[in-house]
Amino acid sequence: MERITFQNKGNTVVGNLFKPEGFQQGTTYPAIVVTHPFGAVKEQVPTTYAKLLAAQGFITLVFDASYQGESGGEPHFSEFPSARVEDIRRAVDFLSTHPDVDEDRIGALGICAGGGYTVNVSQTEMRIKAVAGVSTFNLGSARRDGVGGTQSAEYRTDLLERSGKARTREAAGGEVEMFSLIADNPKFDMNDLSTIPMMYQEGYRYYSEIDPNPRFMGTFALSSLSQQMAFFPFEGLELISPRPLLLIAGTEADTLYMSQDAIERAKEPKELYLIDGASHIDLYWKPDYVPQVAEKLTAFFAKHL
Repeated sequence: MERITFQNKGNTVVGNLFKPEGFQQGTTYPAIVVTHPFGAVKEQVPTTYAKLLAAQGFITLVFDASYQGESGGEPHFSEFPSARVEDIRRAVDFLSTHPDVDEDRIGALGICAGGGYTVNVSQTEMRIKAVAGVSTFNLGSARRDGVGGTQSAEYRTDLLERSGKARTREAAGGEVEMFSLIADNPKFDMNDLSTIPMMYQEGYRYYSEIDPNPRFMGTFALSSLSQQMAFFPFEGLELISPRPLLLIAGTEADTLYMSQDAIERAKEPKELYLIDGASHIDLYWKPDYVPQVAEKLTAFFAKHL
């Protein structure tokens, strides 16, 4: 593993580069950009898949998004879709100019919100030759309507007003207000888990117990929420074709409808591959499912890169 950095409009993005087993200097390899979920850091689920794919002959790159993890950007712990999309383009810049990478064999993999960012940037980033998402998450839709469409228009308007006021305070030199998707939602009751989407319940356990990291973004800058709502990652998905698109999701995921929506919008060649019995978060870590996902991803990228 090699620690690397690249620039995104004044922010230093910090990443890790994994090379294939038996790597030989002077040989060029296919490469894959791996983009992390909302709130995650590069050392968590992205590294799980980056290592598995590197073992199968790919150079893989994971990185912390701008404004998150070890990467630069203020206010820190902000989620700006425009920056996240540009992070992926800059990662492709890095790989395209790397002496060990075949610049004509670069693919992209995103997990959760990273999947949404990956399919979005791939619509217009022609250097990405094969596109894959695991538990792909439409961040814009989730912020506007809630997971499963459970968020009211009134609450959405309230959040947008609060986000605007938070921006005003920051512009005046005030403190950055942080926001929690669970604790700050009046509809969610920790004493009644049925009120909380399963992916949030399982995500809380994954990030706090199964694979904790001190740089995890448990809360985010409220000022960035309006930009999240303004993100429409699946518009233009047909532009990925004729490059191949693979989405992998669990049959029990409460976000499955997002992958189904994306596949319906896309043109051939495309595939929605279902992991029987798995939830959204199960595909991050569970030994029963991760090898299945990795095997499918390996076959997909081996065929198309």
